[in-house]
Amino acid sequence: MQRRTFLTTVGVGATAGLAGCLVGDDDDDGNGVDDTGNGEDDDVDSDITVGIIYSTGGLGDESFNDMAFAGIEQAEEDFGISYQNAEPDEPADMNDMQRQFASDEDIDLVCCIGFDHETDLEENAAEYDDQRFALVDAVVEADNVANYTFREHEGSFQAGHLAGLLSTMDYAHGAGETDTDEARVGFVGGEEIALIERFEAGYIAGAQHADDGIETPSAYAGSWNDPSTGQEIATGMYDDGADVVFHAAGGTGGGVFEAAQSAGRFAIGVDDDQSISADEFSDVIVASMVKRVDTAVYESIEAVVNDEFEGGMNDLGLEDEGVGATIGQDFEGDLPEEVVDALEDSRQAIIDGEIDVPDNLDDL
Repeated sequence: MQRRTFLTTVGVGATAGLAGCLVGDDDDDGNGVDDTGNGEDDDVDSDITVGIIYSTGGLGDESFNDMAFAGIEQAEEDFGISYQNAEPDEPADMNDMQRQFASDEDIDLVCCIGFDHETDLEENAAEYDDQRFALVDAVVEADNVANYTFREHEGSFQAGHLAGLLSTMDYAHGAGETDTDEARVGFVGGEEIALIERFEAGYIAGAQHADDGIETPSAYAGSWNDPSTGQEIATGMYDDGADVVFHAAGGTGGGVFEAAQSAGRFAIGVDDDQSISADEFSDVIVASMVKRVDTAVYESIEAVVNDEFEGGMNDLGLEDEGVGATIGQDFEGDLPEEVVDALEDSRQAIIDGEIDVPDNLDDL
């Protein structure tokens, strides 16, 4: 499956084309850990075993966690590694899961997916200093932790620029159309934390780049897995005249897509190309702000396989193709040429340092 983008090819290395896989059989040991290992590829052979602990919300979110799963699935295919899944019900579960994997002599790498792992990992990385860890969306300064962070505000600027451009013109495609009575685009977040505010700040700045008078209402659902609240919030925004709503809310975002279809408006997905992973809504998902969590997982495993693992920082933005705006599968080739050109111009301006994208709301 090839990713589609109106800006640049988002696929990176061997992970190109990963999208929205869901876990199949699950043999849980009672502690939230799937210890089946999922076997090894027939064509390659590796004795590496990875333990991966997801963020709350779990697999099946068609977004953040599923992108991580896609990365480990690709690593299994390419390297023949085995892996064990762990899905915490709440952040309090993460400490025991980290320790269980870290103390297992058969585990060669522990992948911790999400910022909620940070506090526990600070202690566990020090205690289990012979174990290797990968951490996504947070930073633990330790020689045995490879940290992967993203410049979400840069990709979100592109999402906001697209939304703002569409909101200022007559545009109809799929199940949606714009209402040019006023320029308005919305943002729905999961939990109100600094990480998600980076998405919000970039999105608002991008929308204002398209039209400095645009209205940009924002709201938070307080959960990563509450589609009904996401739908309620987004419905209110559409009723108030929003043409496009961008979500950074995990599984809560499914409700935003429901609202977009009901209102006959547009939505922008997050993390994965959600026009594929949530394809029942592809007629309203004009784009997704893809965040290459799959690349982070894959590259951390590849480093272990090649005996090249190093602790430290990996910070990925537009220039690194760690984030990017990917056009929805039903909208590819349909966006007006002037929109595509404007988006490419702003993307290059960000990379060249000509546009300084705010990463917090105070700098808007």
